[in-house]
Amino acid sequence: MTRALTEATLSLRDIVKTYVMGADEVHALRGVSLDIVKNEYIAVMGPSGSGKSTLMNVIGCLDTPTSGSYSLEGQMVADMSENQLAEIRNRRIGFVFQTFNLIPRANVFHNVELPLVYGGVRKAKRRERTEKAIERVGLADRMKHKPNELSGGQRQRVAIARALVYNPSIILADEPTGNLDSKTGDEIMTVLDELHDAGHTIILVTHEDYIAKHALRAVRLKDGSIESDAGSPGTYPSGEH
Repeated sequence: MTRALTEATLSLRDIVKTYVMGADEVHALRGVSLDIVKNEYIAVMGPSGSGKSTLMNVIGCLDTPTSGSYSLEGQMVADMSENQLAEIRNRRIGFVFQTFNLIPRANVFHNVELPLVYGGVRKAKRRERTEKAIERVGLADRMKHKPNELSGGQRQRVAIARALVYNPSIILADEPTGNLDSKTGDEIMTVLDELHDAGHTIILVTHEDYIAKHALRAVRLKDGSIESDAGSPGTYPSGEH
């Protein structure tokens, strides 16, 4: 089921991604078409090798498709300059990864502040935004701690705060609970649920059914194609949230 193009925050049409590896071609995506509207909460699911991480990289402008078109908030991504793409990755889309990707020698505050430093934001404004993002994930008392002084769940909260520091409209979460036990994973999903309630569009890559049940819509990939697309804004594929 697809959404009307006029409603879509992002729209992919016939996206193909092929990697050439020596004499072989790997077809990671095979003509994927997908619309996602503002404030959707969507889970992208599938087994290893199904194409879900490749799709996430295309959506996040971390990779370019071999063919097909991608429109983000009314702009064709293929027509964007490198500076425009960098701005999208830094300001308009927040990334949360399974491995946290924190700087070990930097404390929580500086890890979260980093995108603002790269963006040239003034020091006073950086402090205000950084502290607000850290407070949103419940780590106001851990700002001076380094990653090795935090639990896995706390490190993922830091990564979420870093993704939030520009208050992006879209959050891309790639297996955000993959390195966490189930209890801590549930706590991280509660944070993402709250961000959705606050108006963010959440795109969640997962292979776990119980994690996907937090989403309002589940898109399943198989062999680089969409196998099923269940749910829509305001409804729950599982019947519960």
